[in-house]
Amino acid sequence: MKKITILGSSGSIGTSTLSIIRLYPNLFKVVALVANKNVTKVLEQCKIFSPEWVAMYHEKSANSLSEKLRIKKIKTRVLFGAQAICQLASLSEIDQVVCAISGVAGLLPTLSAIRAGKTILLANKESLITCGHLFMKELSFSKARILPIDSEHNAVFQLLPLDIQKNLGIVNLKKSFIKNIILTASGGPFYNFSISQLKNVTPIQACSHPNWSMGKKISVDSATMMNKGLEYVEARWLFHASESEIKILIHPQSVVHAMIEYYDGSISAQLSIPNIKIFISYAMFWPHRLRLKSDFFNYLKNNNLSFFEPNFTKFPCLKLTIDTFSEGQSAMTVLNAANEIAVSAFLNRKISFDKIYNVNLETLMSSCFSEPNSIEDVLEIDRMARILAMKKVLSFSF
Repeated sequence: MKKITILGSSGSIGTSTLSIIRLYPNLFKVVALVANKNVTKVLEQCKIFSPEWVAMYHEKSANSLSEKLRIKKIKTRVLFGAQAICQLASLSEIDQVVCAISGVAGLLPTLSAIRAGKTILLANKESLITCGHLFMKELSFSKARILPIDSEHNAVFQLLPLDIQKNLGIVNLKKSFIKNIILTASGGPFYNFSISQLKNVTPIQACSHPNWSMGKKISVDSATMMNKGLEYVEARWLFHASESEIKILIHPQSVVHAMIEYYDGSISAQLSIPNIKIFISYAMFWPHRLRLKSDFFNYLKNNNLSFFEPNFTKFPCLKLTIDTFSEGQSAMTVLNAANEIAVSAFLNRKISFDKIYNVNLETLMSSCFSEPNSIEDVLEIDRMARILAMKKVLSFSF
């Protein structure tokens, strides 16, 4: 039985992971849950899974949960705060840690899990976007292993030879005769829009993804294609890939989640319906596969799969992110922070959709930070970049 901590249990990744555990209660034991402030959902999770520990980010939420657990006579112990979350990410008895806390709040818990030598099921993008160099260095010193659980990177992972799977971020792709990793993107809801149409799209439109059910922030990132740029950055770190070894293709059907092109001309592809549980379960059971209650892709009824080159003019955030990677970890941290501020401003109708790119670009151009040597450096760069981005938002607000 694998013992597991879920960081971000109330989010979509966390709830999907728990639904898989319910199918295989004899294979997994939920030892600890971590959430932000959704007391109602975590209480329900405690009723079902009886974890030994829960940590909430806010003290008020922790106190509320603790009282409700006492009334229900559930013996789960409740902690709160960043330090407690890091403790639960590194418990000695834990085998797997699902890192699904969104944003930079997930950095320190993920680092704690790495240093504790855990198998990390990674969904927190910022861990590699802002700390790729630092985390891969820490990974080389520990017995930890990272298994990606977002769809694109997990699809690549499924296609890789076992020796690369066991040594993510270290093994040279050329040694396994891999020429390219191909990441696919749906193109989001606006791929067929004109540039002039993009200026007037609403937050509701941007959050209506044609294929996936996601949170508001990642839905907007998909609409700007910023998300695919961030996935490009993650892929560079995860798969030890050079710029020439990563390609991005638009694939509106979201059936082919990734491909690998070999030097002999062969191409391997991972296909499935867009269901995040397929990818989470592969990491949970790796290197094995077990039955999952999921529909199968019907290749007889769905035989129209198309692929296109991305339009960098229409979606400049994608190109900006790819270019920024070569500028270093500091620049990527700034861009990530600026984008979070810009997306929030758009969702709150303070700026138009097309100005997300402008806020990102001008924040980058106005910043100049040294390369970070620690997580604390990264967090300080993130903090300062957010202040700068907020000022840029004001200059582009309605």
